[in-house]
Amino acid sequence: MKIKNLKPKELAENLKSEGIKTVSAINENRKPFLLVVIIALVLMFSICWITFFATVREAEQVMVPNVEGKELTTALLEMQVKELYPKIQLKYTDNPDDAGKILAQNPEGGSIVKAGRRITLTVSRGTILDHVENYIGQNYDNVKINLQTMFTGSSKPLIVLAEPSYKSDQSDAGTILAQDPPEGTIISSPVTVKLIVSRGPEFENTRVPKITGLDIAKLLQTMASSKIVFDFTSHIAGDNEKEGTVTSQQELSNQYVPNYTRVTAEIALPKKQKDDNVMGLFTANLPNYPYAVEMTLESSKDGIHNQIITIKHTGGLVTIPYIAQKDSELILSIAGRTVARQMTE
Repeated sequence: MKIKNLKPKELAENLKSEGIKTVSAINENRKPFLLVVIIALVLMFSICWITFFATVREAEQVMVPNVEGKELTTALLEMQVKELYPKIQLKYTDNPDDAGKILAQNPEGGSIVKAGRRITLTVSRGTILDHVENYIGQNYDNVKINLQTMFTGSSKPLIVLAEPSYKSDQSDAGTILAQDPPEGTIISSPVTVKLIVSRGPEFENTRVPKITGLDIAKLLQTMASSKIVFDFTSHIAGDNEKEGTVTSQQELSNQYVPNYTRVTAEIALPKKQKDDNVMGLFTANLPNYPYAVEMTLESSKDGIHNQIITIKHTGGLVTIPYIAQKDSELILSIAGRTVARQMTE
């Protein structure tokens, strides 16, 4: 376009015309340009995608090594070679020599898995105890229960209590006085612990109370406060005997004897029982205890429990007179554990 001899008005019109042509040309080339850009982006994305899958290949398949029974360090090295990773669980065992060894694995040895898989290893942390504790001064029954609880489910408990030896001592009955092996002994295999247990202050004497002529209610009160073990027998009251009373006892009344000496006595029972409450003699055969334990006799009917007496007794033959509702169940318990049952007569 020649603008040399053009007038201003003509020049403006020509410039306007050229601008319209330029915009028109741009609009005509717009679609091909966008198409080229889109094709370039698609091509670039495709190249990146192909490059990614070309460089990242699927994890190879490997065989899980069998590491059961091996030391943990050896097992970890074998798994590292296979590009496997451990997930460790700890467990107590009965054998102290198992400490640090593999007890089980999941998946098991010989399984085919992908490299990078986690393998669960159960590792022994050894025994729950590695030495004998100090039991002196503790109660024998409590120690026995604690050890039984500690080794519940163990095929070979690490600590076994031998049958204890009993000795008269001023300590409370059941107190452990000595032990063998001593505290601190290392446990390398199951250990049998021997204990000497207090039988209680047996050198103390007690007076035998006079119970002849007592009715059952007063007799139970006397028995509860006495350190004498009474062995009762019964018979049906004769014409000159009062029902429900002690008719005779061994000739030791008002004498001093060692604590929990057994004294025999006879009680007369009614010829005919009443319709509501009945009298009788509870009888049970229990193990002989090395010292007197606390026993409780109660009656139970329709879910209602009534305590009859709590006494200390050395076991063996146990006889206790009672008054209870007809058709009641009599329950004898030691430390909350039922040891004998009987229905009222």
